[in-house]
Amino acid sequence: MTDFALERRTKYCHTCGTLLDVNTSSCYRCGAQQPSLVPTTASEKRILPAALLSFFFGVFGVHRFYVGKVGTGVLQLLTLGGLGIWAIIDFILVVTGSFTDKNGNKITQWT
Repeated sequence: MTDFALERRTKYCHTCGTLLDVNTSSCYRCGAQQPSLVPTTASEKRILPAALLSFFFGVFGVHRFYVGKVGTGVLQLLTLGGLGIWAIIDFILVVTGSFTDKNGNKITQWT
């Protein structure tokens, strides 16, 4: 196994420095909890307000302003939500939890 492959599957304990598997949540040597290497990708914004804004004001892009996507919000405002098609697609994305905020984090929590 190459060093690169070994490095991708292991991490060091932040307390004692023991080499651990990347999926380990606590060190087997000292018992210290290990921080997750996977960054959180959930947004602080909520689905319910975004869905309501998208449903009632989707053609004006208000839901995009809510999540911080000002540029595309202005585009939706000028094109009336892509003549409604863009607004419908955004509504479906919001309700299914696939819509993202300005940082690319998915909006996953309803309230």
